[in-house]
Amino acid sequence: MTISTLSFQTNAANQMEALQTAMAKTQTQLSTGKQIQNAADNPVGMSEVVQLNTQLSASQQYVSNGTLANTSLNLETQALSDATNTLQSARSLIVEANNASISASQRQDIATQLQQLQQQLVGIANRQDAQGNYLFSGYAAGTQPFAQNGTSVSYAGANQVSQVQLSADQSISTGDAGNAVFMNIPAGNGTFTTAAAATNTGTASIGPGTVTNPSAWTPGSYTISFATATQQYTVTNGSGATVATGSYSASTGGTFSIAFNGAQVSFSGVPANGDTFTVASAGTASAFSTLASAITSLQSSSLSSSQLATQLNGVLEQIDGAVSHLSQVQASVGARINAISTAGSAAQSQQTDYQTSISQISDTNYAAATTQLSTEELALQAAQSSYASMMTLTLFKYI
Repeated sequence: MTISTLSFQTNAANQMEALQTAMAKTQTQLSTGKQIQNAADNPVGMSEVVQLNTQLSASQQYVSNGTLANTSLNLETQALSDATNTLQSARSLIVEANNASISASQRQDIATQLQQLQQQLVGIANRQDAQGNYLFSGYAAGTQPFAQNGTSVSYAGANQVSQVQLSADQSISTGDAGNAVFMNIPAGNGTFTTAAAATNTGTASIGPGTVTNPSAWTPGSYTISFATATQQYTVTNGSGATVATGSYSASTGGTFSIAFNGAQVSFSGVPANGDTFTVASAGTASAFSTLASAITSLQSSSLSSSQLATQLNGVLEQIDGAVSHLSQVQASVGARINAISTAGSAAQSQQTDYQTSISQISDTNYAAATTQLSTEELALQAAQSSYASMMTLTLFKYI
């Protein structure tokens, strides 16, 4: 078969152009470090790289979410610790005030200090992060959660909190709503509250009490009344039915206890004939209203020493409950911080796997590419040399 000069030249030029294109591609792979420049280079590989990059980006976002949540939760931890310290300072002052030997002016001084501590507690509950978001406003991060009017404090934040993803199947709360932290705290001992009637004339005060047998406790309202002539007490329920009776022995400054329906309450001092005390199912109270109650009691000039002692005993029990509640919230925050750390470590390990897989698919194998480039260079040189040699051939050389 005869090959025309034009066909030979065209084929040779196409071969050299193909070799030059291959060399350019290999050089690009070596200079960029990527063996896949576009989908045409490796459609399947490019698809895998796109999918892996999507997963890598999501994992990096999860870590970023965790970092932001961790910052917010650490600020909350500090706020909860400061709130606890504030309540404990208030408790120490109330213990000091719950002493019949101190004067009315001393109690007033303590009430003033408690007012300052209440304002301090409101300030803690209204703390913000570096972006100006309130820590305890829930979803309403731009709304100041607590407003104080005198000793009354109200909540204006949201009841729900924001959540962030730590992984495809794990999310956490980035904070806690202020009403759940500071407002809705179980009152009294968490099961019931105690109080003395305003008309009592004796020196007896009642303590916060405890539940000794939860299965026997029946929630409700109970009244304990005393008949001093016979040293008998009677416990009636909200319907007026007698649930317990018995005798007591009281002496000035002494203590005695009464048990009924799985509950036990202690008394200090001597009740007068007809004095009554109440035991009622616990509702909720705020940390702010607890301090407000103490302030009001200490500023009152109409309370007897026993009535004041009863009220302050209740406040002390409520403060203990608030401190315990804050401790539980703080434990929850700590668990979330630990979850962020664990999820972050897992995500970073996962990112390493993604990056390794992407590298294996898309990165240039320098040894192989260098060898390939040398081969292509030799092939191109040979083609060019062959082409040049063939172009010098002519029949006139043989005439």
